[in-house]
Amino acid sequence: MNAYQRVMNRLRGEAVDRPPNFNIMMTFAAHYIGQPLSHYYQDYRVLGDANLAVQAAFDLDLVQTISDPYREAADFGATIIFPEDDLPLCPQPLLAEPSDLGRLKYVDPHSGRRMSDRIAAVRYLRERVGGEVPIMGWVEGALAEAADLRGVSALLLDLYDRPEWVRELLEVCVEVEIAFARAQIEAGADIIGLGDAIASQIAPDMYREFALPYEQRIFAAVHEMGALARLHICGNTTRILPYLPQSGADIIDIEWMVDLKRAAEVFGEYPATCGNFDPVAVLLQATPDEVREAVHKCLQVGGARHFSAASCEVPSGTPPANLRAHAEALRAHGGWVH
Repeated sequence: MNAYQRVMNRLRGEAVDRPPNFNIMMTFAAHYIGQPLSHYYQDYRVLGDANLAVQAAFDLDLVQTISDPYREAADFGATIIFPEDDLPLCPQPLLAEPSDLGRLKYVDPHSGRRMSDRIAAVRYLRERVGGEVPIMGWVEGALAEAADLRGVSALLLDLYDRPEWVRELLEVCVEVEIAFARAQIEAGADIIGLGDAIASQIAPDMYREFALPYEQRIFAAVHEMGALARLHICGNTTRILPYLPQSGADIIDIEWMVDLKRAAEVFGEYPATCGNFDPVAVLLQATPDEVREAVHKCLQVGGARHFSAASCEVPSGTPPANLRAHAEALRAHGGWVH
């Protein structure tokens, strides 16, 4: 059974030889092939080669084009700085003042330098492992993109002070994200991941008003094109767990501070849970035996369609032995369903 078959069978509730390994790798992948992060973020070939390398080395069941949250923001016109081997920086929000929104225009993902680079990464991966390993593209959620353009603190105040202005901004963002998702699917993506980290920082009623409807629109477009949807919200989503399945996601990542058993009970048979052991305390800092134990505990409570992964990105510097222990635990588990 190859990775593509394993993932599709898992989502259909059919037999698999082992649970899928859905770890998110970015900085680890770049450093694994000896490349600085600035190259990983800006050259689709480096990103592609890094993902192919870690997929083969650690039995991942996907290759991915996730990198950083600033692809769309850069193409909207934000200034992004790329240190040689560190995370990218946005020194000044593009929408420093509310009046700046009037200058924000729709941008075609194919014409944007950074979005087109991700589209090229999808195509690069498709040429090499298409049909054998699922290819995951990535977009920002509309609210997350609004935060990238406005700044997190300013946007959180805007939700109270000028909600209509926020809705106007979200309309621009969601149209670009839908187009970006479609472009990646056309290039060969089987899955579109959506990051909406800011959604864990707002009240449930605000999530339902300012995040959920836009996640729904993006995922509806993804499904219309025949691809799958993965929702990733960093942080504690306990308060909004009942609403996450309404997004339309097929796979929902659950962070380590959330009760995975409760999430599985709330979600029911569908969507699939993914996660949720701690990427730092377990993958980075624990022993291989402790990794195996954490993987097993998640499989016991995550539900019949559970996807195994650390709850967020695999940190750079994670011992390869711990990643191998994760893969070994899944092989030892086999196709058994709790």
